[in-house]
Amino acid sequence: MTHLLLVESWVGAMGTLLPRAVADAGVEFTFLTRRPEHYPESLPDGSPHPLRRGRAVVTAETNDPIAAVDAARRIHADEPITGVLTSCDYYLPTTARIAREVELPGPEPEAVEIACDKSRTRATLDRMGIPGPRHATAPVADPAQLRAAAEAVGYPLVVKPTDLCAGMFVRRADDWPTVEDAVDELRGFAVNARGQQRSPVVLLEEFLDGREFSVESWIRQGDIHTVGVTDKSLGGVSGFVETGHMFPADLAAGDRAVLVATAEAAIGAIGLDHGVVHTELRLTAAGPRIIEINPRPAGNQITELIRLVTGIDLPRVAVELALGREPATPASEPEDGVARPRSAAVRMLVPDEAGIVAELHGVDAVAAHPAVASSAFKAPGHHTGAGVDNNSYLGSAIVVSPDLAGARPLAEELLSSISVTYSEVSAR
Repeated sequence: MTHLLLVESWVGAMGTLLPRAVADAGVEFTFLTRRPEHYPESLPDGSPHPLRRGRAVVTAETNDPIAAVDAARRIHADEPITGVLTSCDYYLPTTARIAREVELPGPEPEAVEIACDKSRTRATLDRMGIPGPRHATAPVADPAQLRAAAEAVGYPLVVKPTDLCAGMFVRRADDWPTVEDAVDELRGFAVNARGQQRSPVVLLEEFLDGREFSVESWIRQGDIHTVGVTDKSLGGVSGFVETGHMFPADLAAGDRAVLVATAEAAIGAIGLDHGVVHTELRLTAAGPRIIEINPRPAGNQITELIRLVTGIDLPRVAVELALGREPATPASEPEDGVARPRSAAVRMLVPDEAGIVAELHGVDAVAAHPAVASSAFKAPGHHTGAGVDNNSYLGSAIVVSPDLAGARPLAEELLSSISVTYSEVSAR
């Protein structure tokens, strides 16, 4: 049987969607991780978690690329590997290195390393002439350099770590004291959630005014195939929390075309030549500007929205590409003759305060709504922080609509009907 190596994983949506895609492809997998206990044993219904359904769970120090490659070679010697994949941003460079060292299909490791370092992405796009925000990088431990960088960029600006994801520690700053506070907070997070030492620098960027979108693509043998554009909404305490998405984006054809062209140019500029890519942009008055380039399928249920509307399963595409196969193209209409929805949206329930959840009111009615394709919410007793990043959700619901732009307003309406009662409220 075809054998895929999964290197670590997110524990959210992609932690189930990617192994599901592996199973749907009829592929066996081995799961390589440094801490098996980081992952749940089972799903809420008691069935084994999809990450536990492979041929084996192998423990190795995946934070050390050399050790991870050595572990992959041992697994390959025992049962030949035909592909390697991860959904977790922190292991994308290591996975690309394994692919190269074991001679498996995969992206150019240098390109993945550039994409996973936001300051290197900015420098590369500048060098290739792709317009972006004014920006500067400075050491978090040097206030003088930080202040000089902030003044060079100008206010308002965005304080952003170069090596984190999910909107963690991304803050808008309208003045120097706010920059100081944001950098102080970031300085205290020297090791990420996977035990990796973080970069000691911070990226300061011009605040871009405009709607945010993402372009979803896949690449094989250097050819970029764009599936479509996702409409994103932001909010939360920081203003950068992803509160919802709709596919396809409600856009004029010309705006859609220029977003796709910019994303594809950026993908080519950093040298990505293989795999699924999720490119985030803002459409400003001066045109599209790249936010970041992620060499993996989109998170936050975006791939599910695309699957519902188009039939294209991007996690499955990622599996096929990892195995060196040409991804299958679904029929324009489902085989059962039931028309697909014309739009699908996900809306996240973002807490506006920290505390212990006593009850979520209205979730049963949301789940029972005929337009809701799926929903999941936290149980009473869940400890939550205020909504400062994408790790703080209390739940979400996916809504479908026969109208081209109908899913998003309905999703927003349904989620607004849910209220939260806390048994204990914490100070922010």
